[in-house]
Amino acid sequence: MNRYPLWKYLIIVVALVIGVLYALPNLFGESPAVQVSAGKTSVRVDESTATRVEQALTAQGLKPSLIQFEGSSVKARFETTDEQLQARDALERALNPDPNDPTHVVALNLLPRTPAWLAALGASPMYLGLDLRGGVHFMLQVDMPAALQRRADVLAGDLRTALREKGVRHGGVSRNGQTIELRARDAQTLDAARAVVEDQFPDLQTTDVPDGSEFRLVATIRPEAARRVQDQALKQNITTLHNRINELGVAEPVIQQQGADRIVVQLPGVQDTAKAKDILGRTATLEVRLVDESTEGLAAERGTAPVPFGSERYPERNGQPVIVKRDVLLSGENLTDAQAGFDSQTQEAAVHLTLDAKGARIFRDVTRENVGKRMAIILFEKGRGEVVTAPVIRTEIGGGRVQISGRMTTVEANDTALLLRAGSLAAPMEIIEERTIGPSLGAENIAKGFNSVMWGFAVIVVFMCIYYMMFGAFSSLALGFNLVLLVAVLSMLQATLTLPGIAAMALALGMAIDSNVLINERVREELRNGSSPQSAINAGYEHAWGTILDSNVTTLIAGIALLIFGSGPVRGFAVVHCIGILTSMFSSVVFSRGLVNFWYGRQKKLKSISIGTVWRPDAKRAEVQPD
Repeated sequence: MNRYPLWKYLIIVVALVIGVLYALPNLFGESPAVQVSAGKTSVRVDESTATRVEQALTAQGLKPSLIQFEGSSVKARFETTDEQLQARDALERALNPDPNDPTHVVALNLLPRTPAWLAALGASPMYLGLDLRGGVHFMLQVDMPAALQRRADVLAGDLRTALREKGVRHGGVSRNGQTIELRARDAQTLDAARAVVEDQFPDLQTTDVPDGSEFRLVATIRPEAARRVQDQALKQNITTLHNRINELGVAEPVIQQQGADRIVVQLPGVQDTAKAKDILGRTATLEVRLVDESTEGLAAERGTAPVPFGSERYPERNGQPVIVKRDVLLSGENLTDAQAGFDSQTQEAAVHLTLDAKGARIFRDVTRENVGKRMAIILFEKGRGEVVTAPVIRTEIGGGRVQISGRMTTVEANDTALLLRAGSLAAPMEIIEERTIGPSLGAENIAKGFNSVMWGFAVIVVFMCIYYMMFGAFSSLALGFNLVLLVAVLSMLQATLTLPGIAAMALALGMAIDSNVLINERVREELRNGSSPQSAINAGYEHAWGTILDSNVTTLIAGIALLIFGSGPVRGFAVVHCIGILTSMFSSVVFSRGLVNFWYGRQKKLKSISIGTVWRPDAKRAEVQPD
């Protein structure tokens, strides 16, 4: 009656072993570290960078516990924060000889101390949120008027092209703020221009404005189109920030929208606010220009003459100067995708670009008119431009598919594609809120949260063991198993733990023990009704299961609602809450019954069980003594 088959015990043992293994990494804490990442998109961080880091630290007499190249950054671990700060200063001097033009970002970080054998099993600690780990928090305001002005600029340029293709001779198209103004000499021209706008520009609405002897057509962006532009600008800025921060290897960044025009950025583990601002400011702008191949331009490229008027000098990735014209043919806004690949004819490494409709049209015209000339793709960061590549235009290129090839390795092709995909901000942003949480405050929050869970657990265990005796011990072991399983699942999911998450853990303990209280009271009720101990155990678990399921399902529904409609800390609470409900149902029913069956199920003639005082309905107290 009260015996589990072997396969059920095996499931419990496997769950216990997995739970312990994946919960263990959270006990080892974190070590202070210095993280070295690329300060420019053209700078590559690889194994040779790790060697330079080791040499720079050795020269200063610093001995890191571990130096590792991981992803796109080099991380050096130290035993104390004093060594961490000294290492940062030493690496700044060694890797960035020119402070005004840094090539690397050297940032303070915290890394888990997980042993290698656990890491080899894929076991990692939970991510800690800003309130537990420390770090920096920024609130950024997106300049939506600037996004609309930029969109108006694009529409104005498209309108000029459309009017030229239709043969409409106008008196000029100009942008004034977020409006586009078109001048015409007669009513017929004005009507023709209006027809072009209504036919090809659904995002614009037009009005006629008298202007003396001339006619003027004023076009404004429709409200629904303006909202769409603002939404797209916000999403593009979030995507761009993700790209830039992920390239720098910042651990577990939180980048999310708040309201209609704000973005919240949280960088846990980063303690240097200046470095964090530097990370946020590293948003690149892409431009395509023609190379100045005139006699003066070639002389300026060789350094024997000044840069001619209307041109500028920018360095290539190898340091070789390139003289390009000031006129910008295309920008990053016209690029929709960039992927590394191979030339179908020569099988050389190449980068395949995809342009939007406007970009495809401009690129077709430019390549048709400049066959045999060089075209430079320039990446701007922090006001400094660098030529990513300057290929020769072989033939007219239409269809919006562009290939960049020639003397590139596969690694360089991948790097170039990454740089081009990184994109630029759709609208400027400014920091309106800035907050730094130190690691000491995070450690204090962890200690307080840990103590609250442990003291709550200890008090529950003492109460259960006193009130339910042996069954209380079984319930306490199940509660401990539930806590281990909850931490293991959160670690496997790589969830981010915050203070609300710790509160949800404490709540999960109370809800888990509630299920065992229901089971124990059901067993007591069966004993009061005269059932034998074995029958009481079986009936107690069977009858309590329906109540436990109903109560947990209704609570789970509330948790899912918080998960769907909540945000920020509320969602963090909801994640731990929902997972805690599922683990508590397994531990309180399956695990605790496994313990009871293992202890009592093998006894054929069981006369009594240790479940505390059982009060008979006839008011005669019967003590059920321990075995």
